[in-house]
Amino acid sequence: MRTTSAGLVAILFSSLTAAEPSERYTIALTGDSIITRKLSVYEEPEFLSMIERIRGADAAFTNIEMLFHDYESYPMASGGGTYMRAQPELSKELAWAGFDLGGLANNHSGDYGPNAMLLTEKYVREAGITASGVGKSLAEAREAKFLETGKARIALVSLASTFSDHSMAGKSRDDIPARPGLSPLRHKVTYRVSRDQLDALRGIMKSLSMNVPETGDSLAFRGAQFVVGEPAGVKTEPHPEDMEEIAAIVRNAESLSDYTIVSIHAHEGDGDRSVPARFVVDFARRMIDEGADIFVGHGPHVLRGIEIYKGKPIFYSLGDFIFQNETLQRLPHENYAPLGLGDDKGLSDFNDARYDRDRTGFPASPEIWESVVAEAVFEGKELSEVKLHPISLGFGKPRYVRGRPLAADEALSRKIISDLTRLSKPFGTDVQYVDGVGIVRLKAPTTN
Repeated sequence: MRTTSAGLVAILFSSLTAAEPSERYTIALTGDSIITRKLSVYEEPEFLSMIERIRGADAAFTNIEMLFHDYESYPMASGGGTYMRAQPELSKELAWAGFDLGGLANNHSGDYGPNAMLLTEKYVREAGITASGVGKSLAEAREAKFLETGKARIALVSLASTFSDHSMAGKSRDDIPARPGLSPLRHKVTYRVSRDQLDALRGIMKSLSMNVPETGDSLAFRGAQFVVGEPAGVKTEPHPEDMEEIAAIVRNAESLSDYTIVSIHAHEGDGDRSVPARFVVDFARRMIDEGADIFVGHGPHVLRGIEIYKGKPIFYSLGDFIFQNETLQRLPHENYAPLGLGDDKGLSDFNDARYDRDRTGFPASPEIWESVVAEAVFEGKELSEVKLHPISLGFGKPRYVRGRPLAADEALSRKIISDLTRLSKPFGTDVQYVDGVGIVRLKAPTTN
């Protein structure tokens, strides 16, 4: 059968428009994965049903808050807290669970120096996971990485606002090699205080023989800025150069992909670890303005609120997905020494001392062990649905058991969604509990 010129044009037009996402596309998202034990050996229905949900998505993201290496590198003098490290083969367990996207920028990226960080990226990539956020230079750490799926192309841009200074990637002037590291979002902190409080601080600085101006409405003290202002409080702002560099990456990624995800590891809160710092809110909205389709946060180890901004979801923190920080194989001297533990002490002794035998810290905080798997569903480029599937990481169970996620029971599911409803309300977001799942009520798109 002969094809007319008009028919050829129609076929060509059809092939071009077919590249645009026009069908249902589901992206599953989780918070931090601190993995030190295998996942694939377990068979509980509450576990496998959750894993199948992740595998059933068209794409799935987790933040990989772990370093994979065989101790080829040494620990840095300072780290992100507990020095993270797991066997390289455990990166494949994340792929087994269904994850094909991962963030690598976090406060543990530099625990064992740049070599371990780059080895981690290598092992994660070889496991089949598209990961971003670290690199051999700042340009490489900043760049988007792309996942090809049969229905759409996904761009992932990852960064951290919480990090050790030595883990921040650097630029090169071509005469000196660039510093490997993570993609940073620095921020400025300003404390608003009363005149009397500022004068008191000035007096303290003088008593310590510090150089301080005799008058004025502001003081710099130990890296922080104090200004006279009302009401008293803390103001945080994203670093303008970092903001613009990341915005440019997102703009370019948006033009090269069907969906763009921006991921941030941010511990910083606004008086409460369940409330994001103001600079994180400003940054998240700016990324959506630049073309991001999803903004996903993690880092504080608790859930934070959800915002639907210009029709796109912002998850300020999805808490933990895997939290196995108590079953690391080894810890360096830098972890034991501050707790007064000698060379005869081991990992269990460290956990006992750090958490006062589970009476303080993470083991004593139920909200650390409660989270959700989020599903963002798109019809073409329009967000059509956001579902939140509650999970439990085993609060109160033994150290060698807790930290692995299971679908939460009804009572805990109601509690988790109730918490998210409360945390999301300040952002104008309505989250409702329906048949064991949290449903974000989306507003109908406005028409001109």
